[in-house]
Amino acid sequence: MYRFRVALIDDHEIVARGFAGLFATLPAVHVIATVPTVDELLAAIDPAHRIDLVFLDLRLADNSTVTQNVERLRQRGAAVLAFTGGDDANLMRAAARAGVLGVVRKSEPASVLLDAVTRAAAGETIASTEWAAALDSDPDLADAALSPREREVLSLYAAGAKAPLVASRTGISEATVIDYIRRVRSKYERVGRPASTKIDLYKRAIEDGILPVPGT
Repeated sequence: MYRFRVALIDDHEIVARGFAGLFATLPAVHVIATVPTVDELLAAIDPAHRIDLVFLDLRLADNSTVTQNVERLRQRGAAVLAFTGGDDANLMRAAARAGVLGVVRKSEPASVLLDAVTRAAAGETIASTEWAAALDSDPDLADAALSPREREVLSLYAAGAKAPLVASRTGISEATVIDYIRRVRSKYERVGRPASTKIDLYKRAIEDGILPVPGT
């Protein structure tokens, strides 16, 4: 049986114990570590063993930066969810720019964390109103200058529609849809906001207000 391998990086012992106990209730999820720093996680897990997802506290006591932590974890092959009190928009902006899958507040009920893991296992973005608000107020979030048609195609494609359905709904050819998506990716790449995957496109669409934050 495939088990989704999850780790928590948080320097509060009570949080770590609760996290491990919560996810022990899911047979398909294996908590491989609860540690206070990225250094300790990377030292504890054999490089030959995968790390599917890391819940990362954005404010750690070792003075590491959010950007450094997210980049190191992603280089290791792990997706990252920001696990935060949600009281610092600058930290959430830094996390979003570094490429986290989404943001989960520590104050959320257990059901939200369980749902986040389930959705992350399926490769979905875990958005939140706080995450969207932080991005919306981010002065460093460069405008990709998408045309109205590019925004329309992106809104459909990033929401899950395949190219033939986007073509049907917009009245253009499938080849033209594919060309629009290529141009959208190129524009985001040009302004330092790469979108090489469909999940990345979904995140960019949320960041730019083209798609709503789920649940809002």
